Amino acid sequence: MTPDLLTTLRPLLTAEASAEAHATGTEPGDLEQAVWLRLLERLDTQGPPLDPHGWLRRAVRSESRRTRRTHRREGPYGAEPADNGEATPEQLALAAARRRALHDAVRRLPGRCPRLMEALLSPRDLTYREIAGELGISQGSLGPERSRCLGCLRRLLTPEVAAHRVRG
Repeated sequence: MTPDLLTTLRPLLTAEASAEAHATGTEPGDLEQAVWLRLLERLDTQGPPLDPHGWLRRAVRSESRRTRRTHRREGPYGAEPADNGEATPEQLALAAARRRALHDAVRRLPGRCPRLMEALLSPRDLTYREIAGELGISQGSLGPERSRCLGCLRRLLTPEVAAHRVRG
């Protein structure tokens, strides 16, 4: 990304994200980061857009719609999932093996992902604010960072999960 493009688009992105964020129920900074990421991905594959200002406006609205759809589909449980509290030794062993495999995969993640995922998996049930303070990063960057880390984790675990399925 050229510094001129970044300098030119920053005020527009800030204004557009601020205008759209309220309707999506998200922070303007999260929306901005999602659009910057989308721009970086585009620059890597297709190069700079012909009309950067128009592209940016469309990208903000697209991210805003995606966020609204996500918020509509996601919701808290009305009550805790059913659990009769009686796990068999086999179920306990399988659950422990799954936890070990998950934590092993988390340790193999790149960059800051292992620390972030360990904080998210912590039994202390940390808030985003506590995690951001612990990791020394902004609270607004946790959502996009978490999404990237989960994508990496999914790619790491897919071959392992697929290999253990019974076929035939």
